Amino acid sequence: MARTIQNSRVLVTGGAGFIGSNLVEALLAQENDVVVLDNFATGKMENLLPFVKNKAFRLLVGDIRDRDACRRATDGVDYVLHQAALGSVPRSIQDPMTSTDVNISGFVNMLWAAKEAGVKRFVYAASSSTYGDSATLPKVEDVIGKPLSPYAITKYVNELYAANFGALYGTEAIGLRYFNVFGRRQDPYGAYAAVIPLFVMKLMKHESPVINGDGSFSRDYTYIANVVQANQLAALADKPGAVNTVYNVAFGERTDLNELFATLRENLAAFDPAIAKIQATYGPERVGDVPHSLACIDKARTLLGYDPQFSTKQGLKAATEWYWQNLR
Repeated sequence: MARTIQNSRVLVTGGAGFIGSNLVEALLAQENDVVVLDNFATGKMENLLPFVKNKAFRLLVGDIRDRDACRRATDGVDYVLHQAALGSVPRSIQDPMTSTDVNISGFVNMLWAAKEAGVKRFVYAASSSTYGDSATLPKVEDVIGKPLSPYAITKYVNELYAANFGALYGTEAIGLRYFNVFGRRQDPYGAYAAVIPLFVMKLMKHESPVINGDGSFSRDYTYIANVVQANQLAALADKPGAVNTVYNVAFGERTDLNELFATLRENLAAFDPAIAKIQATYGPERVGDVPHSLACIDKARTLLGYDPQFSTKQGLKAATEWYWQNLR
């Protein structure tokens, strides 16, 4: 059984978001005190409503670009799980300035605040976008290419800062390169909605989802429960060489867009048979997209004890059931 954080005080930045709120839920269930710092730029209060009456939960409304807010949030904290960021490659291409300000300046503010507060471990959301134009498959942590978007640049710079803080100040930090995380509470609305909730909502409305390109582009889709496990293992990692480095967090399996669409349609057709007849339409490829992504998770298995419990298909089944029950 994977190690879990218990009887500790944990700060989750971006805790009102999709990944953050799932972390909050797990941590509270494990008898931790949980602090959330969020400015609700992308997170939603509805994601936190199940926790607000819990005496072990505390919400701080604030921005990671505000140094004082970062200091308040890290006061007395054992672990920081830093999820706050402006995600989305297309968003960063349209507005690189704000993505840079939040994802780099905000990240350094949090690192510094954690150092000053004497936090035991700083675990942060890195990204598979860091691999850029590297054609190597599967992706191995120490082989990256040139970034293809401002977002990818910001996430790589995070890794450089974390390593530098470790060298200069002895900070213990671990970066988790997430590969296309999906699951309950992932927002299906807005201009930058991720592909899985976007496809699900279209299908539930009996509308045809748009696949960018010919559907051959593939990703290592990773269910949220695996990400929650990886964050806790990173916070508690104690093997030699396990700290001040980065890890791939994925399932280790590739699914192309055509396969993804077919699986989601099949899952939803179990609730509504009419969905089985819906066909996808095809549009232009997205600017800044890499054709294929597949993670090698050997390093995380060896040094963290990472053992993903949900395959991509199992995760897609769980996710579609959640969307059907909650957003129909």
